[in-house]
Amino acid sequence: MSTAENAPTTHPDEPHAGGLAGRLNWLRAGVLGANDGIVSVAAIVVGVAGATSSTGAIATAGAAGLVGGAVSMALGEYVSVSSQRDSQNALIDLERTELADDPEGELEELTRLYEERGLTRSTAEQVAHELTARNALQAHLTMELNIDEEDVVSPWRAAGASALAFVSGAILPLLAILLPPTGLRVPITFVAVLVALAVTGAVGARIGGGSKARATVRVVIGGAIALAATFVIGLLLHTGGVA
Repeated sequence: MSTAENAPTTHPDEPHAGGLAGRLNWLRAGVLGANDGIVSVAAIVVGVAGATSSTGAIATAGAAGLVGGAVSMALGEYVSVSSQRDSQNALIDLERTELADDPEGELEELTRLYEERGLTRSTAEQVAHELTARNALQAHLTMELNIDEEDVVSPWRAAGASALAFVSGAILPLLAILLPPTGLRVPITFVAVLVALAVTGAVGARIGGGSKARATVRVVIGGAIALAATFVIGLLLHTGGVA
């Protein structure tokens, strides 16, 4: 039998490249950020439209919601990821120090970790020795802490991605409320927003491997409730003479 026939079968549909989990998390965060932008800005403009037909007032409220939401998302992501990065760097520095101070002890630790995964002692020792010879720090970071030294998160990148995702979602309801004639603004915005939420719900479920139907229904119902609530509040404020 030829070498090619003995070669292990590959599965092109299975992603074996490194960093898959990280990429999926970025995609999921992007979808959620866009979803937040859609719902929050749509709720603002629909609520204002319920209180007044003034295009200037609606545009001002929508723009303020878009900018404020994007800045808030970016700031929150920056603070969160900065803390995560600091923790990762501290763990990397600690592991580097331990390897410098006690290389033999660290080698034994790595061997035991592979034994705990089910390898025999001899195989675990061989694997630990080979990985240590190639890159001792990376071997320990991967096995002990599930950290890739070259893949430490960037707070600036996370903040920018979060803000961009929010803005990309927020633009839709802003255009949907401003472009149509006055009498059609609210119903068109309702339809556009619910369709967009159905898309983001399905995409999010696909990325996460969950039920598309359940996720879509959940996010559409939540969005519909948010829009209806803010519109009713706007109408009540208008009827009461507050707005």
